[in-house]
Amino acid sequence: MLTPKSTRIKLALVLGAILLVLATIIYTQIIVKKLLQKEKEIADLYAKSLEYLVTSPEIQSDYTFVFNEVLKAIDFPIILSDAEKNPLYPYNLNIKNIKLDTTLSEQKQKEFLIKLIQQFDEEREPIKIAINDTIILQYLHYGESEIVKELRWLPFIEITLAGLFILLGYIGFSYIKRTEQSNIWIGMAKETAHQLGTPLSNVMGWIEILKMNVEDNPKVLETIGEMENDLRRLEKVTERFSKIGSKPSLKEESLNEIINNVIEYFKKRLPQYRKNIELIVEAEQNVNAKVNRGLFEWVLENLIKNAIDAMEHSEGKITIILNQTNKYVIIDIKDTGKGIEPNIKRDIFRPGFSTKERGWGLGLSLSKRIVETYHKGKLSLVETKIGKGSTFRIRLLR
Repeated sequence: MLTPKSTRIKLALVLGAILLVLATIIYTQIIVKKLLQKEKEIADLYAKSLEYLVTSPEIQSDYTFVFNEVLKAIDFPIILSDAEKNPLYPYNLNIKNIKLDTTLSEQKQKEFLIKLIQQFDEEREPIKIAINDTIILQYLHYGESEIVKELRWLPFIEITLAGLFILLGYIGFSYIKRTEQSNIWIGMAKETAHQLGTPLSNVMGWIEILKMNVEDNPKVLETIGEMENDLRRLEKVTERFSKIGSKPSLKEESLNEIINNVIEYFKKRLPQYRKNIELIVEAEQNVNAKVNRGLFEWVLENLIKNAIDAMEHSEGKITIILNQTNKYVIIDIKDTGKGIEPNIKRDIFRPGFSTKERGWGLGLSLSKRIVETYHKGKLSLVETKIGKGSTFRIRLLR
């Protein structure tokens, strides 16, 4: 089966979104690396300036201006420590871009700065301030600037916002699509019911004329009786279509009775399928639920008709199992047909999808709508095996 065009478009959009996210992450990381390199260069320059001031005290006054300009360019946290990596005192004069709580004791401030030094050193190697690269006087420890931290989070923020936007868009478009489909279904159903109304009325009139003019011919009378049965059947179908789109009335009904009525209907028509199919009902006694009898019978008929069509051989069995729990009423329709291919299980309830050459793909979709929208229940495929059969389940609230 070919992938529907809409599915291919969705896959292309998802792939495009993934590529866009990856490109954003990669580009952000490139910028972060450049900023980190810039910060390292500034930290190196600051360390060299300190080293120069320490080793050349005679020109400190001439170098102060340059040193102050370097200090202004630092927008990331730094801590100066001695050769043993203890923060230099006074602490507030030997740190930059770090909020130090001056209300704490000197020891607490020192402990706080030592933890920061350890954290900085795990991320970046400290810069030595030494004489001739041999005698270490101090260390310069530095961390990331706020802008680097924000840039690290930027891709995740963008992904989250994009995800929310896509989700809201998907929900919105899905709602619009479902509404449009629903309106089309309702329009088709009501128009079908309307179109059937006039010819049915005419047929009823012709049958009455036949009754009045026919003599006591048993065969003709029997034929008229069968015509009336089929006419009532067509009236019921028309009534069902007319209910699509309007809120149906739900009444406490005996599901045992409804199921038995549907089974009897199919038993009379099984010969036309030229198959020896056994219809079995396994039901608890007196199982009731709030349903619309006409629409619910339609669901059962669709499921049983599909089960009959799934029989590849001349013999088969369809079992309707009815039971209840404290909360739910459960009806399983189990057949011994050909089963459903794994690659189409997701599509069987999609409007217009059918594996039959002449199928419209409306039966299961309509049944699901009737069960879930009108009866607030659930219709699902609970089991299928190729060559063994399938089981559909209707679950209703008690």
